[in-house]
Amino acid sequence: MTNYQEEIDVAEIKKSVDTSQLIIHNDEVNTFDWVIKALMTVCKHRYEQAEQCAIIIHSKGKYAVKEGSLKQLKPMKDAIAERGINVTIE
Repeated sequence: MTNYQEEIDVAEIKKSVDTSQLIIHNDEVNTFDWVIKALMTVCKHRYEQAEQCAIIIHSKGKYAVKEGSLKQLKPMKDAIAERGINVTIE
């Protein structure tokens, strides 16, 4: 194994350890429009991206709408939760 390969492997391991997902869960309370608006405002998604996320959330029950460090995702989670949307970080 070359040193270059070892560097890539370490970088990939570090990325996978440091990366969390912001998960929005489907419910029977929040409308598509409300979830889309939250994703656009909080996660800075474009309308089309937010709409696709909402459709997946509705059909699959939950969806990872953003990936990043816990430090990046925590404020987003709190802002989405304040809007009454069921959200977790995994």
